Amino acid sequence: MLLIHGIDDTEAVFHKMAAQLRLQGWSVYSLNLVPNNGDVGLGELANQVADYVTATFAPEQHLDLVGFSMGGIVSRYYVQRLGGINRVQRFITISSPHHGTVVAYGSRRPGCVQMRPDSIFLKDLNSDAVILGQLDFTSIWTPYDLMIVPANSSQMSVGSEVIVPVTLHPWMLTDSRSLAVVKAALAEPIKLPFLQKASSQ
Repeated sequence: MLLIHGIDDTEAVFHKMAAQLRLQGWSVYSLNLVPNNGDVGLGELANQVADYVTATFAPEQHLDLVGFSMGGIVSRYYVQRLGGINRVQRFITISSPHHGTVVAYGSRRPGCVQMRPDSIFLKDLNSDAVILGQLDFTSIWTPYDLMIVPANSSQMSVGSEVIVPVTLHPWMLTDSRSLAVVKAALAEPIKLPFLQKASSQ
């Protein structure tokens, strides 16, 4: 289980979620993306995820991936562009700007520019988002999000979608309702196509 944080965050934001998952028997890992403020492109941060996976897990080890906010987009880049599709079993994004957020217009930093609505980066990533259907993919979001604007930018046309009516963006990682959704998604059986693909490697 690998947790990927959002912009201006560190792995500490997963403290409550990680503790609960460990109580359920999960081996939970996370890393600090550097820099975490949008100064570099999201693809560069995704390379940090890929390097971490290579350094931390055995080559044949498969994992589940949870990305919060920007971390969900970074995780998607890892899955869709850096080979993560072959290693990730279940993939959950929480309040991630899959179709951009107007809040990103408040900064000209490269990572923020990439999270603007209709950015070249997001258009490219969404052009083949259908491949996420090969995984157990779940997008979790709240209609009251003031960081992801419009809030339904967190919706995806592939996989499962769960709406949790949490009032603040950061609370999506601590509210008991969203934590319950994460646990339920992680309890889902691994998709047959992934098992077939994994067994053929």
